[in-house]
Amino acid sequence: MTPRELHDDAIVIDGLIIAKWNRELFEDMRRGGLTAANCTVSVWEGFQATVDNIVKSNQLMAECSDLVRPVRTTADITRAKEEGKTGIIYGFQNAHAFEDQIGYVEIFKQLGVGIVQMCYNTQNLVGTGCYERDGGLSGFGREIVAEMNRVGIMCDLSHVGAKTSEEVILESKKPVCYSHCLPSGLKEHPRNKSDEELKFIADHGGFVGVTMFTPFLRAGIDATVDDYVEAIEYVMNIVGEDAIGIGTDFTQGHDKSFFEWLTHDKGYARRLTNFGKIINPEGIRTIGEFPNLTEALSRRGFSEAQVRKIMGENWVRVLKDVWGA
Repeated sequence: MTPRELHDDAIVIDGLIIAKWNRELFEDMRRGGLTAANCTVSVWEGFQATVDNIVKSNQLMAECSDLVRPVRTTADITRAKEEGKTGIIYGFQNAHAFEDQIGYVEIFKQLGVGIVQMCYNTQNLVGTGCYERDGGLSGFGREIVAEMNRVGIMCDLSHVGAKTSEEVILESKKPVCYSHCLPSGLKEHPRNKSDEELKFIADHGGFVGVTMFTPFLRAGIDATVDDYVEAIEYVMNIVGEDAIGIGTDFTQGHDKSFFEWLTHDKGYARRLTNFGKIINPEGIRTIGEFPNLTEALSRRGFSEAQVRKIMGENWVRVLKDVWGA
């Protein structure tokens, strides 16, 4: 089987996309052979604004039902593959939308949210992000984790501080993930995870989605798809071939104002970070170039079974563990 045939046959899942929602994006997902993706519908928004985002997203998906379908269960991912569509999983990059109401967790599950990151870079009512002093998981945060476990929403720790992450990993009765991260063993950065952190999440049944965000890759903006594969291989050597997947962090279609919003606390307050030029690795600049990743993994010497696991099978298994279906 050629790498392209393998890509076309495989379940391909992207564990984090925060691109601009429109038909053009969905068309590019189909070009890339994407079976499903965790698509961000909330970062700094509270409850009402997040519901509004979901309403708009539902409307867009209905208008583009020839290209995409909603995902509530892993059976929906299988259906997306069979139908030649891309399954859309709603995800948050911040628990801010829960506000101080535990009952909102189940409401959002009923609206189709399957993955929620506990904090985005800074402190919230649940715990602490990776850009400030980490006070760990709050008492309220423990209740939120328990409720997410109960209703079947996966805890994501990508932008979360090390202490809060460790405490969520220990607190959760279901697998948790870093949906989109890179190893600090290849490049030191507050957003990257140490070998110890990667091993800890895997040892406790968790999951690691490897991102290709070039400011966190060793080669920076000069990175290619092969540099991305190097990071995938590095992480796999720590967590094993069953606890690893893809989480690109595609920001396709967004402009400078969007990044200004992302990189300030609460979207408007103090600046947290400045990425400079944002460009994806050569060879996977757009979602439509996803087949190049399968080819690069094959070229690196990964077996067909390993490629299938990395590209999506592992995500399906861990999501079924958390979602229960």
